[in-house]
Amino acid sequence: MAKIIIVLLSYLIGSIPFSLLVPKLMAGVDIRTTGSGNVGATNVLRTLGAKGAIIALIGDVLKGFVAAWLGMMVGGTLLAAICGLVVVIGHCYSVFLKFNSGKGVATAAGVMLYLMPKIIIVLLVTFVIITFLSRYVSLASITVAALFPVMVILFNFPLEYTIMSILMAILVIYRHKENIERLRQGTESKIGQKM
Repeated sequence: MAKIIIVLLSYLIGSIPFSLLVPKLMAGVDIRTTGSGNVGATNVLRTLGAKGAIIALIGDVLKGFVAAWLGMMVGGTLLAAICGLVVVIGHCYSVFLKFNSGKGVATAAGVMLYLMPKIIIVLLVTFVIITFLSRYVSLASITVAALFPVMVILFNFPLEYTIMSILMAILVIYRHKENIERLRQGTESKIGQKM
């Protein structure tokens, strides 16, 4: 019973929309009506600037970290992997936002930070380089999501982490489907570009 409660709690933790709450509390802005309309830290950056984006980002990362930690404390690596996946699902399909919210990148990073800190550095450096060179956060996010399961396999993490990383990568890439289409068409917004 405790394990089921932890999984449900992980979903609810993931559902907390920091990228909606931070702009509302800081500036009275509904992030869904500005910029890209996405409830995510990149859109907070476009709308509020670095300070608001950093606060929202920390909140989203902490969701993943806390859910993975809870899973590990209650049920070991298998429950930690389940909670890690479920918290990202909660972020992407928030019960508080009619089951539609962010894209899961920062929350997935929080899961990685707790369960697999060895690979977070490699993926973070990759993310920064791609963002710097292309100025497309979406391209960096998609690339890092695709690399995530590869890194988990290369570093020989437990099977449950491999399965979690594959499912998480599929979810994050799927949530970027509109960005992928805009990248193909050359209409995707770059960092620093006004929408």
